[in-house]
Amino acid sequence: MQPELSVSPLGFRTPGFCETIGRTPLIRLNALSDATGSEIYGKAEFMNPGGSVKDRAALGIVLEAERSGALTPGGTIIEGTAGNTGIGLALVGNARGYHCIIVVPETVSQEKIEGLRAMGAEVRTVPEAPYSDPNNYIRVSERVAAETSNGFWANQFDNLANRRAHYQTTGPEIWEQTDHRVSAFVASIGTGGTLAGAGIFLKERDPRIKVVCADPYGAAMWSWFTYGHTEISDGESVAEGIGQSRVTKNLEGIEVDRAYRIPDALGIEIVYHLLRHEGLFLGMSSAINVCGAVKVAKEYGPGQVITTILCDSGARYLSRLFNAEWLRAKNLEPKARGLEFLDRL
Repeated sequence: MQPELSVSPLGFRTPGFCETIGRTPLIRLNALSDATGSEIYGKAEFMNPGGSVKDRAALGIVLEAERSGALTPGGTIIEGTAGNTGIGLALVGNARGYHCIIVVPETVSQEKIEGLRAMGAEVRTVPEAPYSDPNNYIRVSERVAAETSNGFWANQFDNLANRRAHYQTTGPEIWEQTDHRVSAFVASIGTGGTLAGAGIFLKERDPRIKVVCADPYGAAMWSWFTYGHTEISDGESVAEGIGQSRVTKNLEGIEVDRAYRIPDALGIEIVYHLLRHEGLFLGMSSAINVCGAVKVAKEYGPGQVITTILCDSGARYLSRLFNAEWLRAKNLEPKARGLEFLDRL
């Protein structure tokens, strides 16, 4: 997908914006690695130019649509998203000459909505509704695309270009960055593209690698991978962009070895631990991923090389995760000063 680039003493030289997507660092999470006896690494996807792991899917979807003729010069990209894919599409669209219409649920953080508009996207907000409801933001985006002249519906949830982008980039990067020693890969599920694409690639290289889903409460993928059904109603989560209720096309046919249910309270403890002790300013999906990585370390024992995804920056959640009043209202104030919360994982 991306051309080979020469490296100057100052770093990569690229022919344009889109070639800056990917090749993110793998960061050792020192305190958690030392505490568990395994090497736990987070892939710094917040360092993508659009600020999240979703830049990879956005670029992959656009490039495949161009190749197939589904997206033509001067076209409009339409998508339903909780924010990060919309940001990736808006920036890739700007770089390649497309307008974007982004449909988001009203529950998305104001920082994401304002960011999308600042990037030139047209943002339409709709009330929160389940996927089965025709007024769900994904369903609305599909209708908007059908009504838009020269419109292209990105359809990130069921467009396999999403998982192919991670198969072609994220998986190979992790394989090389761990010197082929990776023993587990952990990711939460929004569309399923990251877990599926990277997981398929890594399993092809070594079938012993564990592919693990970290799922917030209220989502159905833990139930799907554990019991084979999505009939679950066990609460809700404040995490944005993850927490799938159905088996998307991107998830079909993948092999997942383990799934964990992660409560928000532990996610918040990890958010603040990573900030205070590792210097990593991250959102809730990253924290749920890291919780999953720690659970792998605890369940399977020391000596592993566990990788996960640091999805996006905490800057997109200032009014929520880093707002003391909001945390108090949700009864989610972090209490730990050390690693005592690990006993609850």
